Amino acid sequence: MFTALGLMVGWHLTYEGIAKWLAPGWTSAGYLESASGPMAETWQRLAQSSGWVAWIDGLNIAALILIGLCLMTGFAQRLAATVGMVLLLMYYSVRPPWTATDVGFASEGHYLLINKTLVEAMVLGLIAATPSSWSFSIWQLVRQSLAKYAAGVSVPPSVNHDAPADSPQRRTIVKNLISIPVIGTMAFAIAKQHGWQSHEEDDLRRHVDGNSEPTVKVTQAADLSQLKRPIPAGKIGDIEIGRIICGGNLISGFAHSRDLIYVSQFLKNYFTSNKVLDTFWLCEQCGINTTAVSARPEPVALLQDYWKRGGTMKWIAPVYPKDDDYRSNIDFAIDNGASAAMIMGNVGDRWARAGKYDLMAKTIDYIKSRGVPAGLAGHELATVQGAEQHRCGADFYMKTLHCRDYWSWKPEQKKDKLIIDNYSVDNYWERTPEETIQYMESIDKPWIAFKTLAAGAVHPKKGFRYAFENGADFICVGMFDYQIIEDANILTAVLDDPKLNRRRRWIA
Repeated sequence: MFTALGLMVGWHLTYEGIAKWLAPGWTSAGYLESASGPMAETWQRLAQSSGWVAWIDGLNIAALILIGLCLMTGFAQRLAATVGMVLLLMYYSVRPPWTATDVGFASEGHYLLINKTLVEAMVLGLIAATPSSWSFSIWQLVRQSLAKYAAGVSVPPSVNHDAPADSPQRRTIVKNLISIPVIGTMAFAIAKQHGWQSHEEDDLRRHVDGNSEPTVKVTQAADLSQLKRPIPAGKIGDIEIGRIICGGNLISGFAHSRDLIYVSQFLKNYFTSNKVLDTFWLCEQCGINTTAVSARPEPVALLQDYWKRGGTMKWIAPVYPKDDDYRSNIDFAIDNGASAAMIMGNVGDRWARAGKYDLMAKTIDYIKSRGVPAGLAGHELATVQGAEQHRCGADFYMKTLHCRDYWSWKPEQKKDKLIIDNYSVDNYWERTPEETIQYMESIDKPWIAFKTLAAGAVHPKKGFRYAFENGADFICVGMFDYQIIEDANILTAVLDDPKLNRRRRWIA
């Protein structure tokens, strides 16, 4: 059993280390950024430093691989188990499950006090506390051979020293070799996944560039021959932007989905690194040349990987400045290639409700001082109204807009709560569309409408027309790869329709 525990935990840690090493753009920054433990502020500050993150990532990967191999081979097993236990306890301390899940039961990934990381750390503590001789390993054989060599043991030639096939010594040797097929299986699996298979895939997919083709999966799901033409574009400042902006929620791994609690986890599994790159590539072929991925390390690493491969996707960064530090996240976004930055909706709403318009204006001025257009996002109309009244100086706005003509709208629901506290209300995204439309007609600045499909409740044919007829200059839409061509065709049909009754002049 001790042998099995060492092999299984060793396999897990080795695999985790190699998977992180081979994953394009992997970084621990997002995990550190969301720290909630006793040292949360320290970890969050480290996550903002690309230099520290690079060191942490490298040490983390090396430690996982070395600890795992030591556990599987038996070399310095107790020391490796001790170091591994400390490492896992550090993971636990970054994001300890000290509060119960909001779901109300222990679904996968949600725990109270005890989680898988803590259990595995205790297993490593058990291995560290037991003699290494209690488990079989390759190192046991090596150590025995070294001991015999050191003792100078010699056997007379006349002695027949071939042991019977079923002798205790032969059986012990076989047991100590148990880790060889385990390590061999892992090596085979990794080589198959990341070695020769990649050469086969190279024939099907070149790296992303101006003349490349997407993976076979995307080709099967989306036929570019069905694209009527790339979508038209507008401008924010000097930046040319397609009228559809690729929403960041899907690619970031979370989404507003009303009461469907599984959706965010589904998105995290669907949008693998390669799927994100394919989605960006397909968007660009359709003229959707801009994304609104939040300024967090993990999605930013994917964007940078895409750019290194030749992609040219522009990035409007929703930033989340803090009351006592409004510059750091802005610097992170712009230093990593953002074409524009805007105060994200939840922050904008919170500052507006608290009357922190001086802080809002300082933040917008700082974005401008970094040489890119500065925007403000808000779910609540009062956020935009307050920013205009206090002359905060935003170059553009991102404001929710969708119609109320969908089956799950419940007008009898109470809507007097603040949006940030009212996730249970079905029309959380746009409570007063008529007021939004009327007010935005008076604003002479580009307007990006978001939540235009009410988390998938409104069909794009209806949602796109409603947004552009009522004044939006751009729409930000979360899309799966197989929806992109259809959405692009719907948009061009809407904008080409001579019956389009637009109420607001085009600002961008």
